[in-house]
Amino acid sequence: MITVLEIWSLKPEYEQQAQRVMQEMDDLLGPPAHEHPGWNGHALFYQNIDHPLEVFILYPWKSRELHLDLIKQEEPKLQSFYATYCSSPRRIHYYQMLPVDVEHELHS
Repeated sequence: MITVLEIWSLKPEYEQQAQRVMQEMDDLLGPPAHEHPGWNGHALFYQNIDHPLEVFILYPWKSRELHLDLIKQEEPKLQSFYATYCSSPRRIHYYQMLPVDVEHELHS
């Protein structure tokens, strides 16, 4: 499993409408993504507090290869969305989890 981070850059006129805009995007791409064999869980959406035109979407996916297959299907559907709402196409980054031990015993 991997974690996918998408970074979306909205046009200035949509700063206050980020939730509506991203809901529109999710309505467009969400149902087919849920049917894709790489789907591994729902996405979380975050608007950057310091740069509110930037929205991060974070979600698990089964593999990078399966995600690249999804992207090929999605990009043609996004051209009009990008033109209307975005200052640039989304940027996509892939992450794998590191098994860092975060359970610490407290010593007095």
